[in-house]
Amino acid sequence: MRSVTFRTGIRWKITLAIAAVGALIAVALSLVVHSAARVSMLESARDSQLERVQFLSRYAEAGRQLPSTAGINDPKVPGQLRRTAESGRRGTFVQDNPKGLPEVWAAVPLGNGQILTLHSKFVENAKVMRDLDRALVIGSLAVIIGGSALGVLIGGQISRRLRKAATAAQRVAHGDPDVRVRDAVGGVVRDETDDLARAVDAMADALQQRLEAERRVTADIAHELRTPVTGLLTAAELLPPGRPTELVRDRAQAMRALVEDVLEVARLDSASERAELQEVALGEFVTRRVSALMPEATVRVVADEIVSTDPRRLERILGNLLANAARYGQAPVQVDIEGRVVRVRDHGPGFPEALLREGPSRFRTGSTDRAGVGHGLGLTIAEGQARVLGARLTFRNVAAPGGRESQSQAAGAVAVLWLPEHAPTATGSFPVIKLPG
Repeated sequence: MRSVTFRTGIRWKITLAIAAVGALIAVALSLVVHSAARVSMLESARDSQLERVQFLSRYAEAGRQLPSTAGINDPKVPGQLRRTAESGRRGTFVQDNPKGLPEVWAAVPLGNGQILTLHSKFVENAKVMRDLDRALVIGSLAVIIGGSALGVLIGGQISRRLRKAATAAQRVAHGDPDVRVRDAVGGVVRDETDDLARAVDAMADALQQRLEAERRVTADIAHELRTPVTGLLTAAELLPPGRPTELVRDRAQAMRALVEDVLEVARLDSASERAELQEVALGEFVTRRVSALMPEATVRVVADEIVSTDPRRLERILGNLLANAARYGQAPVQVDIEGRVVRVRDHGPGFPEALLREGPSRFRTGSTDRAGVGHGLGLTIAEGQARVLGARLTFRNVAAPGGRESQSQAAGAVAVLWLPEHAPTATGSFPVIKLPG
């Protein structure tokens, strides 16, 4: 069975905790105050009742008339109080009445051996207790409401700081090296949120330094390999014709292409690339390039538009998308142009789940049925070039009839290039505009 989880914000958790603690304290104090006040009032009522019965004992010995609440040898007097009076002592007794107010009894022995008793209900004191209980309830509610408001205020401040930290951390995760979580959190008060922000900043800096070191090492290795690979390719051209020569040339060319791709990825990672923009008719441009790169592909121009982009980088993106569709997909391959959107679709097994979930990753070719060969750099380069153009490259699978958009139930893969309206560069610099001569 699937476990059910509930997601709540830290603001409401803190509010609920403060409200619960406030309620417990208010109830506990109210019970203590109520009990202490009741005991105090009962003691006062017993003392007052004892003074009255002593005063009435003089009336009884003088033979004067007694009030209705007093009596001689009253059979209703509680047994404990009767025994106390029979022993020659004065006493009081509180008789609880579950259906009404308690009665306060007082008894004194008379000189003729009789017992004078006086009893009355706890009326006036009960009214005071009701007023006290009402005040305690109102005070408890005020404490709970005030605690909840304080919890919302404190929790809201902490929640806002954590949300700012999470937003900044997401920007760092998406490759923005200039974001600092500590600066995004801000505030005057220093708490654990600042410690978390500093730790995330330190981790991001260390990771950025490590990635930069790996990028430099990769670029240096690829650069050092370029010369011997070029020499190897030149030497392969001098070999006599034959099958071994063709194999050597093929492997040498593949190694040269890999080295060039690695160098291109390193340049894209360094964020030093600049787009050289030109005004081009997107539909006509894509049609000509697709015809040259993959003549068997179908091109459909739904709506043409003039866009400002870098033709060389756009052609590189198209070439990689078409090469990926030809190598890993199945015919027919269809290219649609609709305004500033270019879609490349094949009818193969679809993109791997990891690519759909995480995006292109270098040197990861996915599953064996779609990407069992290659180095995983084609889509990585296409995504990097799109980033330089300020464009967005997305990937999805076409769901088979009655299925889902997963690789196991796909009827093709679709790569979509979204060109921006103003074609900004991803490096933050001003684009270089080439005007037609």
